[in-house]
Amino acid sequence: MSTLQPIADLIAASGTRHRTATAFVEATLRDAILSGRLPGGTPLRQEDLAAAFGVSRMPVREALRQLEAQALLDFVPHKGAVVTEISAADAADTYAIRMALEPAALTLSIPHLRDEDFTLAEDLIVDMDTVNEPGRMGELNRRFHMTLYGAAGHPKLIALTESQLASFDRYLRFHLAAKGRAHMSQDDHRAMVAAARRRDVTTAVEVLRGHLTTAARTIEAFFAQRGDPAAGSHA
Repeated sequence: MSTLQPIADLIAASGTRHRTATAFVEATLRDAILSGRLPGGTPLRQEDLAAAFGVSRMPVREALRQLEAQALLDFVPHKGAVVTEISAADAADTYAIRMALEPAALTLSIPHLRDEDFTLAEDLIVDMDTVNEPGRMGELNRRFHMTLYGAAGHPKLIALTESQLASFDRYLRFHLAAKGRAHMSQDDHRAMVAAARRRDVTTAVEVLRGHLTTAARTIEAFFAQRGDPAAGSHA
């Protein structure tokens, strides 16, 4: 139970009322994970959590499902729920790889994109502006980028790019959980589509590079605020 001491402290200090037991468990665990009080790899056993919160296992189980959707924990075979392992160093590596792959994919793809590709990309932006579910947001973001990269004509490059976008998804959902939906501006996405429609490869790639740089700095700042010792070492 010692690994759950941060949760016990947060429960004791909480003065916030929640409409349901599930909301209380979810909010308390989310705060503990985002603050780093529950480090990556910490197991979250339903029976221990139910005892700590003084509730049945049903609201605990539902809260854990919601946290999984936010990429704050993973369900591991034979271990159950475990706090997601993320780090400033891994985030920096992910962005470095994306910065190498995605401008190349976009450069090769733009000359071959069709009107229906641009329309789909614009529709996905509209969807991202309205969706609130973190897992859905990650899926839409991945589809948007791959719509613009998909005509590159190099299957291995496309596969690697999509794989890295999938790896990035947990950081996007983590960011949404920490900062909220209002921090996800679509201005860069719109500018990329507009430039691609004009077949302006230089501008589209410049916007993409700026988009990735801003995202990398945002997640780096999050880890620095949390006190991650590796934050800033890859700037």
